Amino acid sequence: MADSGELVQTRRHGRVLEVRICREERRNAVDRRVADGLDAAFNLLEDDPKLWVGVLTGTGRVFSAGSDLTAGGDYVTERGGAYGLVRRQRRKPLIAAVEGAALGGGLELVLACDLVVASTSARFGLPEVKLGLVARCGGLFRGPRALPVNLAREMVLTGDPIDAQRAHAHGLVNRLTAPGHALPTALELADRICDNSPSAVRASLAAMDAVLSGDDPAAWAATEKADADALAAPDAAEGVAAFLEHRRPRWTSA
Repeated sequence: MADSGELVQTRRHGRVLEVRICREERRNAVDRRVADGLDAAFNLLEDDPKLWVGVLTGTGRVFSAGSDLTAGGDYVTERGGAYGLVRRQRRKPLIAAVEGAALGGGLELVLACDLVVASTSARFGLPEVKLGLVARCGGLFRGPRALPVNLAREMVLTGDPIDAQRAHAHGLVNRLTAPGHALPTALELADRICDNSPSAVRASLAAMDAVLSGDDPAAWAATEKADADALAAPDAAEGVAAFLEHRRPRWTSA
């Protein structure tokens, strides 16, 4: 495993770049260092003509719990946006390989990928409302694109996760595997893509993205308004404080 920073590691598998978040003691939560490592890895994927496909994964027990709440929102990069990925203009396919929890920004990392492979240990959720916050990194509009609208609403409004089987049944997950097999299966899927013309793959991906992301400016604007409204209420500070203090929040907003 070649280091691109101790918290984000990369490995080449021929024309495929594996990108791994390695901060398991903090549930692979993203802070400045992790964001910079991810940004560097995805810059490498995009800029190296020998690399055709990327695979993003976490560690054996967790994909990512999303934002490190102690980072104060300091996880935005110039080229990739939040986490080095969620607003990146990509040309090459990216596959998420998920073991364990992909929650909050972790799910938003998954939603920023093109394909998803998950083991039966995986869970997907957007728990921000439990903290008095909103899903600010694409979950409010990419979720309803990847899942039935009412299921996406349920996840956003309750903050409760769904398991990998339900995510697979509703189309979020392309391949469902036994625990420990998400990454090998994702690498096999990446190799299948690499069997094809890279120019045709990129042209096809660009065409699909142009259709699917056509309303992104309005979607980001709506997300930013929701984020500002949530942060203006006292519940946001209380929710984060309660989480960090391991207690139930005391909501005051009406």
